[in-house]
Amino acid sequence: MNKKIIKDKVTLDNNAKRLSIAMIGHKRVPSREGGVEIVVEQLSIRMAALGHKVTVYNRKGHHVGGKEYDTPSNSETMKRYKELTVVSVPTIEGRGLAALTSSFFGTVMALFKHYDCIHYHAEGPAAMVIIPHIFGIRTVVTIHGLDWKRAKWGGFATKYLKFGEKIAVKYASQIIVLSRNVERYFREQYHRETVFIPNGIERPQIKQVQLIKEKWNLDKDSYILFLGRIVPEKGILYLIDAYKQLNTAKKLVIAGGSSDTNQFMSEVTRAVENDRQVILTGFVQGQELEELFSNAYIYVLPSDLEGMPISLLEAMSYGNCCVVSDIPECTEVVEDKAVVFKKSDAQDLKNKLENLINEPAIVEKYRVKASEFICNKYNWSNVVARTLALYS
Repeated sequence: MNKKIIKDKVTLDNNAKRLSIAMIGHKRVPSREGGVEIVVEQLSIRMAALGHKVTVYNRKGHHVGGKEYDTPSNSETMKRYKELTVVSVPTIEGRGLAALTSSFFGTVMALFKHYDCIHYHAEGPAAMVIIPHIFGIRTVVTIHGLDWKRAKWGGFATKYLKFGEKIAVKYASQIIVLSRNVERYFREQYHRETVFIPNGIERPQIKQVQLIKEKWNLDKDSYILFLGRIVPEKGILYLIDAYKQLNTAKKLVIAGGSSDTNQFMSEVTRAVENDRQVILTGFVQGQELEELFSNAYIYVLPSDLEGMPISLLEAMSYGNCCVVSDIPECTEVVEDKAVVFKKSDAQDLKNKLENLINEPAIVEKYRVKASEFICNKYNWSNVVARTLALYS
């Protein structure tokens, strides 16, 4: 496949070979159960639109937000989605078991399909790379984050994720990383070169307040928003701590579902009980999600650990003033187009929020810059082209 790389952009030859590609490691497509699912869907539908044959190996099982969010992608009934082939993979439900078992069975099923490349997503599923390697099948692994660092895992799960990382280093044909920080980690820890390809984003349509008013009594600019998975490393507890120190009429909206973290979800619920100013929406998608992003006064991502936060890209694409922790995975994304506070420091976060609440002109200054900046910087067409170049 001919490729021309100029400042991280690739132009592909229109006569390039049409490839047969498998995607393994996500939960389900279509789904917003996590950033991995969004990335796999966006890559897959764009590759298929270019004429490539893409198969997504979906886990069986219930939606992370609960059974009420189940769709055909949670069962065996879905065979096609847009131009994609969908295969439902046997999955053993249980903390840490779903990713392991679905990636194993997905890999075994994929061996019989003669793919040009199998693309694995995340460190746990990457442990299966050794199987197609034995059979001479090309593999690409995307490291969506150093998953073994996540607080929700422990014991065997943490060791297995680290094992998956080492298998990827030794056997993957190519490794994609989403941040320069993780690129440095692989170079220093393993002397393994990786390919830096950050995620992309689309320019969205701004939605007026409707459903969020009916459901949670929210108006434009009446709330501070966190939207993401309810997991310890997202820094939600010290966001709540910082918010409780503010003297403001603005509500705090915490939107998202748990992910193998029911105990932590209970901690969050206890931390805000009897506080009518804090709203826990649960899992959101569709118009509710679009309205929440469109009408927030501030978006906050107080994470201690990230890969490349899709929710941050989305928040900026909607033109939000964003407040993020000073971890490299966030600061690389926002540059000087967002407010940055010290990681894990509730007092510093409180001070930054207080200043923005008292200075709407500063909020507006960040809003004006955010959307144009992020949509130009992170383009899905470039992401797809650069990823395809690694498949052959």
